[in-house]
Amino acid sequence: MSARTWSALAIALIGAGAFAFATLNTDRGVAIDLGFMTLRRVPVSAVAFGGFVAGLLVMIVAGIHSDLKVRRILRTRLAEEADQERVTMVDHTQRDLFAGEDRRGEEVL
Repeated sequence: MSARTWSALAIALIGAGAFAFATLNTDRGVAIDLGFMTLRRVPVSAVAFGGFVAGLLVMIVAGIHSDLKVRRILRTRLAEEADQERVTMVDHTQRDLFAGEDRRGEEVL
């Protein structure tokens, strides 16, 4: 089986498991104490889905922070390399080796 088939199968199994969990726990209600208020009879599947979404948001924030840090490091490294290339690659004292030829290699009279 190809990797694409395995991925599709894994997604289908996870979806089926989530569907089964949600349907088997529709009548189950839990109380969620938020500190300033208490939510009663919240479905377990809603709590699980809310936890999943909260985890996604936390990972997005952590990923953005990490991504910006890496971009900053790469930007400074690129600027340093560009400065080094400007200093070492350009020879302002260079003269034409063949003064009698133009750029195409043809002789100038």
